[in-house]
Amino acid sequence: MRLKDIREDLDITQKEVADYLHVKQNTYSQYENGQRQLPINLLILLAVYFHTSTDYILELTDERKPYPRQW
Repeated sequence: MRLKDIREDLDITQKEVADYLHVKQNTYSQYENGQRQLPINLLILLAVYFHTSTDYILELTDERKPYPRQW
């Protein structure tokens, strides 16, 4: 996943993202490093937070621009 790259591009700390997700920094670090599977609901929240698509985070596309939101 591209979580670390996206976060670093935006100059955001792991702690800031963890706080947004309401998880511990260590837990978020494990998501970022692939040591723990990222729940779908958090994947969606990250796509919104990073202004991108879940496909981009999951490396299914190289298009960083998000899809139009339905909500």
